[in-house]
Amino acid sequence: MESIQQQFVEIFGTEWGSMLFSLATNMTFIFAIVVPLLLGVAYLTFAERKIIAYMQIRVGPNRVTFFGIPWLRGWGQPIADAVKAIMKEIVIPTGANKFLFILAPVLTIMPALAAWAVIPFSPELILADINAGLLYILAMTSMGIYGIIIAGWASNSKYAFLGAMRSAAQVVSYELAMGFALVCVLMMSQSLNLGDIVNGQQGNSFLNWYLIPLFPMFLVYLISGVAETNRAPFDVAEGESEIVAGFHVDYSGMAFTVFFLAEYSNMILVATLTSIMFLGGWLPPVDIAPFTLIPGIIWLLLKIAFILFFFLWFRATFPRYRYDQIMRLGWKIFIPITLVWIVLLGSIMQLPESIRNTFPLNIWF
Repeated sequence: MESIQQQFVEIFGTEWGSMLFSLATNMTFIFAIVVPLLLGVAYLTFAERKIIAYMQIRVGPNRVTFFGIPWLRGWGQPIADAVKAIMKEIVIPTGANKFLFILAPVLTIMPALAAWAVIPFSPELILADINAGLLYILAMTSMGIYGIIIAGWASNSKYAFLGAMRSAAQVVSYELAMGFALVCVLMMSQSLNLGDIVNGQQGNSFLNWYLIPLFPMFLVYLISGVAETNRAPFDVAEGESEIVAGFHVDYSGMAFTVFFLAEYSNMILVATLTSIMFLGGWLPPVDIAPFTLIPGIIWLLLKIAFILFFFLWFRATFPRYRYDQIMRLGWKIFIPITLVWIVLLGSIMQLPESIRNTFPLNIWF
């Protein structure tokens, strides 16, 4: 890396060389995050269709293949879907606000991608290792709601606007529960830096992970993440029988695909944050060989896949909740539970050090 930087300095001079090298490095890191993420989104849709098909005793996608290879049947389906979406026309309704109609998908996908800037994939693999990483994540993820509201309003359709209002109320409600759950993680780790949060869970085994002392918060965060991404059984904003697919009812082609990308990117982001906050991030479950020989990024990817499986499992299992049930769960159950846990955690942290050093408190505090 230093030799490449030296070449930049020799070609462009000291000031410009250093600046261009920094720009080229950051752009390389961005591509290294975004390209696998988009591929992950494509094949998450394939995994969803195959896993739910298996649960419902069906076959799922089994036709599109690469170069006619029989044992890859179905694996070409996400590529075929992407090509189809690119070829379709984007129809803008006559009464729609054209500028906002096009801007809404961009406002939805931008925070979903920008949040990945501070995600640590291993101790060394991180684009921006900032101290307020958790605060940045909360700020970015809460901005996605603007795209949804603008999409519903710009379509000039009552159905789309009703879907947008439902989605906005739902996201704001569960954003509070997610935020309080993360406050518990912040209290345990004493840091807003995501790398420090993972290092705070370091120990001999998975018993040191925050999953055990914060298990109710883990459940609240995971279920709130499902609601936040408008996934089943919390997909009342897209209730086909009531409001015809919700806020993106008038979108087609790539404009609709961008909303689709944002939803699945947010699913992967929620799974990643759950792994980092509660499941030890890149840390192995047991700190002995052969577990320690496996690279940390592999452990993180396995944990992400495990959490994503629950997203797909929920969709195949639970019926859609009524709107009032969703609001009641968020406001009357999740938020009180998180507030009680914050008070309980604060009380434990105020105990004398001699008590906190006794088993099992000395594992986490």
